[in-house]
Amino acid sequence: MKKTRLVITSMGAVTPIGIGVLEFWKSLIAGTCGVAPITRFDASDLAVRIAAEVKMYDPAKYLPKNLIRESDPFMQYAYIAASEALGEGALPAESSRMGIVMGTSLSGISTIAATQEELTKLAKKRVGSRFIPKVLGNVAAAKIAIDKGIQGPSLTVSTACSSGGDAIAMAAMLLLTGEADAVVTVGSESILCPLVLHSLTNARALSHRNEEPEKASRPFDANRDGFVIGEGGGALVLETEEHAQQRGAIILAELLGWANNSDAYHVTEPRADGSVAAMCMEKALQRAGISPDEVDYINGHGTATKMGDAAETAAIHRVFGNNPPPVSSTKGATGHMMGAGGVTEAMICILAMQHGILPPTLNLDTPDPACDLDYIPKVARKQKVQVCMSNAFGFGGQNSSLILKKYIP
Repeated sequence: MKKTRLVITSMGAVTPIGIGVLEFWKSLIAGTCGVAPITRFDASDLAVRIAAEVKMYDPAKYLPKNLIRESDPFMQYAYIAASEALGEGALPAESSRMGIVMGTSLSGISTIAATQEELTKLAKKRVGSRFIPKVLGNVAAAKIAIDKGIQGPSLTVSTACSSGGDAIAMAAMLLLTGEADAVVTVGSESILCPLVLHSLTNARALSHRNEEPEKASRPFDANRDGFVIGEGGGALVLETEEHAQQRGAIILAELLGWANNSDAYHVTEPRADGSVAAMCMEKALQRAGISPDEVDYINGHGTATKMGDAAETAAIHRVFGNNPPPVSSTKGATGHMMGAGGVTEAMICILAMQHGILPPTLNLDTPDPACDLDYIPKVARKQKVQVCMSNAFGFGGQNSSLILKKYIP
């Protein structure tokens, strides 16, 4: 039986270093950092006052007025990214054969927090009738489906910071089971609010480098002190190769493999030896039908936490031995985009294959003996890339790994 090949045919991006795939990629390769003081609200009395916000963002440029009023920022980013990926023409598949899978970690948490704060202040307690649909995770996909006329499967995945990677895996499963011919896969997040910052600060998860925000996110560096919250959205259109060829689509890359598993260890800490994350990578490679030595580049999860970066390094060594491929974490530029990261980082792998350039790990100044891989420090590197791995790990012990390949007909 002929194997069904799965391909990516278009992309869309909303990030702290650029809106649109081209602007995102140019900034990433140039070493632009999107971390800066928070402007979304007054953070002056908080211990952490920095984040990677989406810059120069005017929703009126991208969205109809009613959608601006009725949607949380994470929904807006999802809609804009999906709109870029789907373009201005007809859907890539017949409407009932077109699916959508959304990945998000905390959905409308910023709107929930702001609404509760306002409600507490008011003498007359009143919450708008559109509050619930404004914060539900699945409504982001619903708004895209309504606007674009997508009538096939619509699913929302919430597996913490691996949500975007798992959304891609879910899209692949829909295609392989014949539930859809094409699926727009979206990851999106916007969790910037005092409630979340207080909690993650008390958990000692965030960087406190308020005075030098551009140097705060330091993946794999010996002096890393936590991650920086990022926000944004990403979208990929996945199709079966046969369907993409029939409609004459330009194919950007092939999705070879994917995997998901659970550390079954701790809610917020990874297994220090990386053993189960390694099993996830191995499973993705097995599904792809390739050996570890065929991987040219890994886009690592690399959030810049002490335990997380060391555990991921250990996991990579378990899979690739003492000669692993180059690895970089692009969170030094974008911050940790949570549910959006798994999609935008898969996109980075595709762009690296297209352009023959590996994106850098920013702020890697001081080597850490526990993190001893080739992390492409500070400056992008020209290199031929045929096969990439993209990792995303999340609270709860969630592990996700994807294998992407340069498309060869």
